[in-house]
Amino acid sequence: MRRSLQPISSLLVLGLIASSPSSVSCAHPAPPNVPPLTTALVPPEGGAASSGAPSSGGGYAGHGSESVSPEILAKYAPTPLPPQVSRRIQSMLDVRAPMGTRLAPDGKTLYFGWTVTGTAQVWKADGPKHFPTQLTGGEDVTRMSGVTPDGKWLVISRDRKGEENPGLYLMPASGGPMREVQHTPKVQTQLAFVSDDGKWLYYRANDKKPDSYAIYRWEIASGKRETVFAEDGLWNVDDHRGDKLLLTKATGALTAEYWEWDEAAKKLTPLFGQGEKEEYNAMYAAGPGELLVQTPKFGDFRRLYRVKQAPLTGKPLEASQGTAITPDVRHDVSSFFIDRARTHVYYQLNDEGFTRAHVLDAKTYAETKLPSSAALADATHVTFGAPSWSGRWAILNVGSAKAPTASYVLDWQTNELTPWVSPSTPEVETSRFAVAKLEYYPARDGTRIPMFVRRPAACEKVDSGCPVVIQFHGGPEGQAIPGFNVYAQLFVDAGFVFVEPNVRGSDGYGKAWLHADDGPKRLSVITDIEDASKFVRTAWVKDGKAPKVGIIGGSYGGYSTLIGMTMFAGAYDAGVANVGMSNLLTFLLNTAPYRRTLRASEYGDPEKDREALMKLSPVTYIDRLSAPLLLLQGASDPRVPVGEAIQMHDALEKRGIDAKLVIFADEGHGTQKRENKVIEIGKTIDFLDKHLKPSANDNVKK
Repeated sequence: MRRSLQPISSLLVLGLIASSPSSVSCAHPAPPNVPPLTTALVPPEGGAASSGAPSSGGGYAGHGSESVSPEILAKYAPTPLPPQVSRRIQSMLDVRAPMGTRLAPDGKTLYFGWTVTGTAQVWKADGPKHFPTQLTGGEDVTRMSGVTPDGKWLVISRDRKGEENPGLYLMPASGGPMREVQHTPKVQTQLAFVSDDGKWLYYRANDKKPDSYAIYRWEIASGKRETVFAEDGLWNVDDHRGDKLLLTKATGALTAEYWEWDEAAKKLTPLFGQGEKEEYNAMYAAGPGELLVQTPKFGDFRRLYRVKQAPLTGKPLEASQGTAITPDVRHDVSSFFIDRARTHVYYQLNDEGFTRAHVLDAKTYAETKLPSSAALADATHVTFGAPSWSGRWAILNVGSAKAPTASYVLDWQTNELTPWVSPSTPEVETSRFAVAKLEYYPARDGTRIPMFVRRPAACEKVDSGCPVVIQFHGGPEGQAIPGFNVYAQLFVDAGFVFVEPNVRGSDGYGKAWLHADDGPKRLSVITDIEDASKFVRTAWVKDGKAPKVGIIGGSYGGYSTLIGMTMFAGAYDAGVANVGMSNLLTFLLNTAPYRRTLRASEYGDPEKDREALMKLSPVTYIDRLSAPLLLLQGASDPRVPVGEAIQMHDALEKRGIDAKLVIFADEGHGTQKRENKVIEIGKTIDFLDKHLKPSANDNVKK
C-alpha cells in the first residue's frame, strides 16, 4: 500500500485527469437480486437531527446498475445539449495531455494513457516527439499497469461501464489482440508486480470473498494460476525481494499493518502496525534487512524513514527504530517509491498543493539533483512515472498553471532530460487561463481555511459583484490544487469566480488537519462549508450587495454540496451534487463490501456512531432546502450507490421541492465517456448560469 494518494480535485470525478495528479480507487458491485429503487428514505417530519432516524434499509439496497430499475434509468436519462453549448465544451475537452506511465526496458518506447478517442486508452511513442500509436481501443476505460522485463508484453487493466471491477490482460508490446489473464464479473483483479525473471504476474483479486483480497500468481507461458496467499483481509503486495513479499493489510482509509510473507516457507511474519491505527507505507530499501517507511506518526507531517527490519516483531513502530531521510519541513511526503534496480528513491513533497519532485541516492540517501530545466523551474506540479527496469531512465510529468502536463524522460547516465510527449491544445489559447491564487477565509472559530481562487479578467476585484461558484473536493481526504485546470476554466469563461477550499479534513496540511473530521468529530468542523459562503457574501460585496453563490462538488464534494443546501440552507443560491452521499448511514450499508471498513474509519461506525451519522446526513435536514438543486449520478457507481441520489430526489419530490436528477446508465463514480462528460459539464454550468445569473437565457433543454 505504498502511498499513492495525490491531491484530488473534481477532475478525477469527471475523468479530466490530463493535467493533474491522479488517484485510482476501486470497489465491488452490487449483490444480485436487489429490488428496484422505488421507495424514498425519508426522515421524520420536522427534519430535526435529534428526533430520530430513518430505517437503515427502508430506502434502497445494494449498489450498481442491478440496484435500479430500467424504468428509473429511462426516466432520468440525460437529455442532449444544444450544439452550440456542446461545441464550446468539446473544444475545451480537446485540450488533452498524454501522461507518461511506463518505459520499455531499453528506454526507447514510452507507454502512456490518453483520452484523445473520448475514453482513456493506452498509446505508445517510439522515441521523443514521435507520432503516437494507439494500442487499445473500444468504449471501456483501459490503462497501462506494467511491462515485462524482456519488453515483450504489456500488462493492461480494463474496466467496464465504470463498475470498477477491472480485469487484467497481456498485450504484445508492438500491439495486437489482448490475452485475458482474469476478468471476472463483480471481481477486482489488480496487478501487484511482474517477477524479476519475467515468468509470473502477481495480482490480487477479491474473487474468494468480496471484502477480502487473495494474492495469486499467473504463469505467462502456460496461463497457469497459483494461489500465493489467501488469508481474510484487505491485502496488497507493496514490494518483493526474492521469495519475500512485503504485504500490507489495510485497517482504515489510510491506516495499515505490514507483514512479510515467505513464499518458500509459507510463513507470515508481522512487522509493524499491528495493534494500532496508524498510517504507514513501506518498501524494501537498497540495503539488506532495511525498509523505507513513510509515516506521519512521529510528527504532524509525513516523512520518509529508513528502518532496520531485524528488530520488528509486530509491535508499534517507535521513533528510535527509524532514521529520517527527508527534511523536517511542514510539508507532507505525499508519495514515494524506489526503483527495481534499487538505485534511486523518488519522492514528492506536497507544498500547500504544489507538487515538488525529489530524488535520493538509494544507498547513501544523499539528495540527487534533477537536471536544470526551465520547464521544471516554472512547474506547478512535477510527478514521477515508473522508472525503467534497469533504473537508468525515469519519467517526469511536468505541468504548469498555463499549460497541460508534458512528459519527459530523464537519462541518469547522461543526466539529460528529454521532452517525449507533448500535450494538445487545438484552437485554445492556454496562456489566457486564470491562475489559481492561494487565499484564505476565516472559520467561525477563527481558523484560517485555505482556498484557491480563479477569477475572470472582468472579476479581478473582490468587489466586482461577479457570481461565485465554490467547489468542494472529494475524499474527504483529498485536496484542491492549483495548476492547469480545464474544468475550472470553463466556469471562469462562463463568468464565474471559481473557488476551491481545503476545509478541515483535507490532505496536505498535516495529520491534525487531516483527521479533524474523522467520525463524529466532523460535527465540529462541517461548518467550514457554510463559512465559505458567509465570507464571500460579506467580503466580496459590491455597492452593498452580496454576490450570488453556488456550490458544487463530486463524491465527498457532492455530499458537501448536499450539506450546504440542507443543513446550511440559505448559504447557497443553487447547488449541483455529483455522486454525493445523501445519507451516511445508508451509504455505509450499501457501498461496496471492501470499502465499508475503510469508509467507516473516516465517517464512523454504522452502529456505534449512528446518531452522529444521521446528524451529518443531508436527508435529515431535507425540509430546510429551498434553493434549486441538480443531482448527477452514475448507475454503476460502486462507491456512492445510485440509491443515494434517487432517495434524495424522491424525498424532495414528496415535499413538493423541484429538484433535477440525471442518471448516466453507462457510468460509475463520475463520467468517463466523452459524450457524457460534455453533458455533465454542460448541465452543471447551465444550471448555475440560470440560477446565479437571473437575466441569462436558459440555453439547455431540460
